[in-house]
Amino acid sequence: MKARTRTLLAAALVLGVAAGPVAGAQAAPAPAPVSAPAPSPVFSTPPDAAALRKAITGLGAGHREATAALVRVGGTSGSWRGSSGVADVRSGRQAIEDARFRAGSVTKTFTAAVVLQLAAEGRVGLDRPVQEYLPGLLPDGPKGFKPVTVRQLLNYTSGLRSADGPGDTFEDEYAHRFDVVDPRALIAGAVAKGPEYDPGTKQRYGNIHYTVLGVLIERLTGSAYEKAVSDRILKPLGLRHTSFPSRTQNRIPGPHHHGYQAVERPDGSRALVDVSEWNSSANWAAGDLISTTADLERFTVALFGGAVVPKAQLEEMFTVPDVPDAAGEKGEHAVHTAGMAEFVLPDGTKAYGKTGSRHGYSTVIGGTRDLSRTLVFSVNSTDAKGRDLNGTTYGIVAAAFSK
Repeated sequence: MKARTRTLLAAALVLGVAAGPVAGAQAAPAPAPVSAPAPSPVFSTPPDAAALRKAITGLGAGHREATAALVRVGGTSGSWRGSSGVADVRSGRQAIEDARFRAGSVTKTFTAAVVLQLAAEGRVGLDRPVQEYLPGLLPDGPKGFKPVTVRQLLNYTSGLRSADGPGDTFEDEYAHRFDVVDPRALIAGAVAKGPEYDPGTKQRYGNIHYTVLGVLIERLTGSAYEKAVSDRILKPLGLRHTSFPSRTQNRIPGPHHHGYQAVERPDGSRALVDVSEWNSSANWAAGDLISTTADLERFTVALFGGAVVPKAQLEEMFTVPDVPDAAGEKGEHAVHTAGMAEFVLPDGTKAYGKTGSRHGYSTVIGGTRDLSRTLVFSVNSTDAKGRDLNGTTYGIVAAAFSK
């Protein structure tokens, strides 16, 4: 998650999340015969249905920000489901409740979970240098890399620089949308630039850390990254509508919404460019996942509840490293954990989650750690990779976490 998105998302949460302690492990029994009461849930009342309906009202071909939205709010405090908009702007077909979509960087949460499972099994040490497991990948030397631990890859403090893409504009990316990219070539290009900073001293969010972790998973499991995630997470949780495209696959399988990017014409008017078909091999273990809101909600509940990653290793997903954000302009502190991010509200309330954006598709998963409130949504944003959260995604987050 980029710093600008993190700041705006936190601001959206500020609008809604009320005071309340975050539930954690119960304290040890006191000597008194009566046990201390359990912590109160962060949310004890149902989600605000009216506010959620308002947040997604009016989506479609003529909307400035989004053509469709699928929202699931859940947790022990109650649930709400909603959809709005159109599956495609040409036919005007109604939004499909179980539509599949590109989940973008939500993929990182799955990747982190597999690495932490392997750590729990003793197959990888989080404090061991990745160079021990992938010799030659990060060369040392005067301008080379100091030891980079697996944990530093998980929490984006490795110092690796980002790989180069086809360009900085949508037009550049669109022209190369069907390119098949070898993730290892991306790593080689990033490594050739040398480190940006010493490992463990700063945090800079980026795909490259998780691209390396994808290679690590393959080395440790002896199978393809996609198979490892499927065998360890998708199949055990019954996520039947979640998948990874093949390297040459450009289409989203099954029922799905078309994604669009708004592009300005020379006369100042706006056109919607269909970006549904796109080769995502360059994103791989950092952003290649295709899923549904129902599957991602199931995954979120299972993950937070300790059914995916053992408790000791799960703490990594709720722990922010004590380093500055390298992308921050005002000395901001890091916010990313292993595969997620932490949002601390002024009243001390915390929420955790992950955003994902691909052209045409904006995704969020997350909730409070006590699972009293969860949120999963897919919004077909017409500028999903824009500088700011749009009003639709902002409104959903604020409504979901309001009392």
